[in-house]
Amino acid sequence: MIFAATPLAEALGGILAHGMNIGSERWQKGRILNEMDIESAASAGLATLTIARLAAEDVAEDAAAATLAAALASTNIIAMPAAHGRANLAARTAGILQFDPTMVAAINSIDEALTLATLPPLARVEAGEIVATVKIIRYAVDSKDLSAATQHAVPLGLAPFRPLRIMLIATSLPGLTEKTISKTERVTRARVEALGCEFVSAAIIPHSESELSTAISAADADIILVTGASATVDRGDVIPMAIVKSGGIVDRLGMPVDPGNLLVLGRLGSRPVIGLPGCARSPKRNGFDIVLERLVAGLTVSSADIAMMGAGGLLPEAERPQPRAAAATEAKGTTGAIILAAGRSTRMQGTHKLLAPWRGKPLVAHVADAVRDAGLPPPLVVLGARADEVRAALSGHDAEFVEARDYAEGLAHSLRAGLSAAPADWSAALICLGDMPRITPDSLTILAETPGIAVPTWQGKRGNPVRWPRAHFAKLMTLSGDVGGKALLADLAGEITEVPMASDAVLDDIDTLSALDALRAL
Repeated sequence: MIFAATPLAEALGGILAHGMNIGSERWQKGRILNEMDIESAASAGLATLTIARLAAEDVAEDAAAATLAAALASTNIIAMPAAHGRANLAARTAGILQFDPTMVAAINSIDEALTLATLPPLARVEAGEIVATVKIIRYAVDSKDLSAATQHAVPLGLAPFRPLRIMLIATSLPGLTEKTISKTERVTRARVEALGCEFVSAAIIPHSESELSTAISAADADIILVTGASATVDRGDVIPMAIVKSGGIVDRLGMPVDPGNLLVLGRLGSRPVIGLPGCARSPKRNGFDIVLERLVAGLTVSSADIAMMGAGGLLPEAERPQPRAAAATEAKGTTGAIILAAGRSTRMQGTHKLLAPWRGKPLVAHVADAVRDAGLPPPLVVLGARADEVRAALSGHDAEFVEARDYAEGLAHSLRAGLSAAPADWSAALICLGDMPRITPDSLTILAETPGIAVPTWQGKRGNPVRWPRAHFAKLMTLSGDVGGKALLADLAGEITEVPMASDAVLDDIDTLSALDALRAL
């Protein structure tokens, strides 16, 4: 790749290396310079521009990122479209991430411009969570290096959580309060249900080997949990001995994870039996969580596996586990806005609706203004048809632009391009249509602050924009054709909050000349 400060006369077709202000317009890095750009730079008094040019053997950044991401994708890991030299990989479902870290190191050793970052091996992930990202540092990589990286690439695995039946058996001794037992059951239920499993609580029994062995033998569950009235410190204690007496085997007593040292791992036939450490009464993450998560995902946990947990076994403070069904539960972060502005306006008889003037500026500029005035981050604007003109219509706006190269295939493809470029700190996105010029900043603020999936309504009718939490990004990106996110709402009724609005602006759909005339007549 050629990278140099270049005289304007030789810069045509080059890739702008750095973002810069040209007059009142902000040029983003990565811009392909055209003749008008050269003239604008000259008018601004510039003699040179720092540009990059691809050599014959180079692969452009987005194409390179997409190629490597595709090689790493698998049944439960989706590769998102590349944007700005980055392609993320996301989990299709909740589960445990699986890969060989030496593979990651091998890819990262090929060329400094080609990078792969992942979550730790065996990390627990949620549906829609970003598990890895491919980032091309320069604007291109050598095709031989890219080929070497894809040869090293082994698809990332994800073992999904299975809907198992999990039973908790509690033992009691004099002095152990009912409040303590109740709290243990409540916290354990939350852990189990957060994994999508069914929780069953057995009757409380005396803390004795014979009583417990009988209860273990009779347990109707895929995984049996035992919370003892006293800590287990020896294989001769009640819980290990009860497992053996019921016909089972104790694989491990104790683990090099803190909190969680006093865990007992056994099995009755093929069914795991876990003696809970005392710290499991707390919702803070501990060694029990690690073991339970892997077992629910169908992974084997042996004594040797537990011995390997010491590296990284000193656990930090963690968030409380929450049932997956809780609609309002989502990671704290920023709600951003994606403005879909890639359409061809085929029903406008030659007029591009987003560029049509209303009250002194193009329709799409009104939407960008509303996002700004709502106090949201600079929006992501998805470009497609007449991209240069739409970009020019938003000159002077603080916005990021991403092009949907397959925009002609329908709305879903523009949506995919926008979601793939969403910053990592966005916990949710408002999907804004570029032809809704009457949308108000107050409406956007209310939607942005509503947890879960927020849908605006006017007199009972649903409109736009819709707020989507990041957990649903991966599912949204599986859509195709001329459909939007509303195609998924029927299956997500329990997570939707309908938000009544002050006007019918949320129903705007300026798709025809008659609709534009009606808007102008207001």
